[in-house]
Amino acid sequence: MHPILFRIGLITIYSYGFMLAVAFLVGIYLAKQEAARSKIPKEVILDLGLYVLISSIVGARLLYVLLNLDFFLSSPSKIIFLNEGGLVFYGGFITAIVVGFWYVIKKGLPLFKVADLVAPSVAVGQSIGRIGCLLYGCCYGCPTTLPWGMHFEIGSPAYGHYGSMSLHPTQIYSSLVNLSIFLILALRRPKARFEGEISLLYLILYGLSRFMIENLRGDNPEALLSLTHPQYLSLIIGISAGIAYLIKKNETRRLSQ
Repeated sequence: MHPILFRIGLITIYSYGFMLAVAFLVGIYLAKQEAARSKIPKEVILDLGLYVLISSIVGARLLYVLLNLDFFLSSPSKIIFLNEGGLVFYGGFITAIVVGFWYVIKKGLPLFKVADLVAPSVAVGQSIGRIGCLLYGCCYGCPTTLPWGMHFEIGSPAYGHYGSMSLHPTQIYSSLVNLSIFLILALRRPKARFEGEISLLYLILYGLSRFMIENLRGDNPEALLSLTHPQYLSLIIGISAGIAYLIKKNETRRLSQ
């Protein structure tokens, strides 16, 4: 739609990277505000955010490259062109969790408490980041005749796949869903009954919503049984988080009796 926001001399500001930067800054700000209430040093959250940001971009790009290996083997220089889009959320999510766990454990911080603190920030960051996807034209939907279907410009990934066809604005769907998840988590946080409730609730809600929206995506090919790779990952994460949620909920109830 608008892959380039503006140019200042020789400097080009790309909408995709700009929205990722905004997402990070907003997420860090909210996490730091909550850290003060949770009595966790703000500088720890800032350091954690930087570790997670770098690792998530590397992981998201690596998975995208692996899923499109034939293209990148023929054009290896394209691997570093992040301004052209090409990040897979679950690749970044998995590497960010691994690096985040390592950092939290290294600092001797309460794991679930920190996870609960940052989960809403992740959700709002995703909501903002999907606007970058919309502006660039990636993470697009499949063709639709609905009146709110969108047409993408020549040169965008969506146009390269479907041309001028009207497509589901799955970027907007995802943005609104993640914003709703953020609001649910923010409202639930003061009433949380056990450490880990907010982060597990995020995983459940995101896994379920991503699984559903994936049915309308047009950029991820089917893998097995008419499901895409992100749908399988969504099921694994959502179900695993759901089981962990029930276990911790029952443990809390049993201890309170």
